[in-house]
Amino acid sequence: MPKHVVATVEEIPPGGRKVVEIAGRSIGVFNLGGDYFALRNRCPHQGGPLCLGKQSGFIHSPLPGEYEYSRQGEILKCPWHSWEFDIRTGQSWFDPARVRVRQYDVTVAPAQALLDREAPAPGLEPGPYVAETYPVTVEQQYIVIDLPG
Repeated sequence: MPKHVVATVEEIPPGGRKVVEIAGRSIGVFNLGGDYFALRNRCPHQGGPLCLGKQSGFIHSPLPGEYEYSRQGEILKCPWHSWEFDIRTGQSWFDPARVRVRQYDVTVAPAQALLDREAPAPGLEPGPYVAETYPVTVEQQYIVIDLPG
């Protein structure tokens, strides 16, 4: 895989991001507390500039008047339709209690597979889309993306 130097670690501070162009692809590089992640800057929902969206976390309410906030800065909202994507994995997330759809796909899966699946917060389910992700490494204080052939 060709390696592409995209920045120094000083250029992308914790909580920061940088959008770069590599081999005709716009890619956003994110620093989540010293861990670096790269996502294609294209929302798989309708092609919006995903990496220009707001970073947030998950909030849920176990009881009225009580709120819990988790994964601060790890969730990216597409600026076009606010679809949420996990920066660490590219997985989309949505709230099925508030999102109405006409039809659900049904599959048969082993019980263990269902036990192994873990949502980031109660009430959330994996969404239908996964943003493209790329491996990111830090080599002698340079941030490097391995882009497939």
